[in-house]
Amino acid sequence: MDYTISSKEFEQFRALIYQECGISLSDNKKTLLVSRLSKRLRTLELDSFQAYYDLVSGQTESDEFTLLLDLVSTNKTDFFREPKHFDFLREEIIPTLQSSRRVRIWSSASSSGEEPYTIAMTLYDSVPDPERWDFKILASDISTRVLARASSGVYEDERVRSLPKDIVERHFLKGKGASAGMIKVKPHLKAMVRYQRINLMDDTFPIKTPLDLIFCRNVMIYFDRPTQTKLINKFYRYLKPGGYLFIGHSESLQRLDQQFKAIAPTIYQKEA
Repeated sequence: MDYTISSKEFEQFRALIYQECGISLSDNKKTLLVSRLSKRLRTLELDSFQAYYDLVSGQTESDEFTLLLDLVSTNKTDFFREPKHFDFLREEIIPTLQSSRRVRIWSSASSSGEEPYTIAMTLYDSVPDPERWDFKILASDISTRVLARASSGVYEDERVRSLPKDIVERHFLKGKGASAGMIKVKPHLKAMVRYQRINLMDDTFPIKTPLDLIFCRNVMIYFDRPTQTKLINKFYRYLKPGGYLFIGHSESLQRLDQQFKAIAPTIYQKEA
């Protein structure tokens, strides 16, 4: 069955998605929405987009709504994506924390876990005695599906083929037998990361301790400017004075009403 979506139905989905997670769908995303949701309508044996909207609109905490968000957003990520950020963490930030040996980081759109585990690898490899440091990484996403995969720490081995061999051997276990072709994050990294579902559109976040660093990369491209501004100013409140915010390579705070100081491309600091 071929599905079509009316202007009214598209507006309903657009308003629902914007209200719940801040993603702003432009008019030219109409075809994309039809393409990505049609298979789901067939699976559920629904006869219209209106029927699917009626199903998900009253259950925004349900697995089905999470699946809707998965389908309309892109969870593209890699280990050591945008590597200059991890160079900066290793070379500029970690040395300033030597006296306390305590680091608190939030990976706010962690997707399937490559980003927080890359942060963990960078921290672990940046100091001579990592077991004497107090490293804690909060990794969050709005999707419980990708968080479940992330918390398992299991990936296809092709995901690490571009990484140096010594990094892979130090931080991953290679699958054997029925798990051949898979790799698993070693326990010392998993112990550094805690996963939790957090919606960035919430007014407050379940974070009690001021943070040294927030990663929010390649997320704001889905938001309009008012939503970006609101989110950035919330991040500002949760950072320590002198704390850092990392955003994606295609993003900028330049046109937003905010208080961060630009340190390097896509790296910002809350003034001490």
